[in-house]
Amino acid sequence: MKIISWNVNGIRAAIKKGFLDFVKKENPDVICLQETKAHPDQVDAILHDYEHHYWHSAQRKGYSGTAIFSKVEPISVLYGDGPMEDDEGRVISLEFKDYYVVTVYTPNSKRELERLDYRQEWDANFLKFLKNLEKKKPVVLCGDLNVAHKEIDLARPKTNTQSAGFTPEERKGFENLLNAGFIDTFREFNKEPENYTWWSYMFKSRDRNVGWRIDYFCISKILRKKLKKAFILPKVMGSDHCPVGIEIK
Repeated sequence: MKIISWNVNGIRAAIKKGFLDFVKKENPDVICLQETKAHPDQVDAILHDYEHHYWHSAQRKGYSGTAIFSKVEPISVLYGDGPMEDDEGRVISLEFKDYYVVTVYTPNSKRELERLDYRQEWDANFLKFLKNLEKKKPVVLCGDLNVAHKEIDLARPKTNTQSAGFTPEERKGFENLLNAGFIDTFREFNKEPENYTWWSYMFKSRDRNVGWRIDYFCISKILRKKLKKAFILPKVMGSDHCPVGIEIK
């Protein structure tokens, strides 16, 4: 199964920038989207090859939101992750035969770190949610986790230690995920620097590859033997993020 994840920073804008052509070319079995910024009645007449559409839109219009389009019918669908998930549409989980596929748009701690306390609470509760799913079957987690794990994962680590997405608290939250038995799939295949998934729109950051790797596929350790490939597609335009993906048996 080929699964792709992409923070599209507005699905309606992404469609105008070649999103449908991208999906046709890559032809994933499942595509998971974050920051859709839309409700299904606005855009759902798309991706006709994907029979199964699942949306979790934020109550606030033009904000947050997730969606999954799948060629394979899931056994069950779950929206949200429990007490921390209310009206921002940040989590969808599909149960398939051999594993869950969970997509997430993790809250940003924002400038001045005004939401850092909430973010830490979110990370702890979300990890509990994932571990509860694992009690039934393994988990494939993907999405915009809004954190660069290590210095190798952003272009300017020394000047960003108190920036949202690279604080010690957020990095510890990601480390807790790994310590709980999840694998950062991209680093299983690629240990090199300068592999990023998000670039600021300012200062021609993408042209200069001054970016951050904050979009991930993490899998339960038991699935490692089924993992065939993990990749980043930095040349794909249409958002300030680029798509990431895996191929898994």
